[in-house]
Amino acid sequence: MEITFKLFATLTDYLPTGRVDNAVRLQIPEGSTVQAVIDRYNLPEKLTHLVLVNGVYIDPAERSARVLTEDDVLAIWPPIAGG
Repeated sequence: MEITFKLFATLTDYLPTGRVDNAVRLQIPEGSTVQAVIDRYNLPEKLTHLVLVNGVYIDPAERSARVLTEDDVLAIWPPIAGG
């Protein structure tokens, strides 16, 4: 199954080759969770601050249970400071 995987700011360094800007289409096994994709790309927990699936926030406690489906968009931002 395919999803779109988007990483922002400093996390873009973790994207595989073949990306377009900050996004890549990924082949993942059926039943993969948000946490499984985070783990697959070795994203540091402290940098996975804001996680959205199709624009809906996924709380850290829900990431291991939230199963992704065909054509989902998984977007992740690190903590961002500013004013």
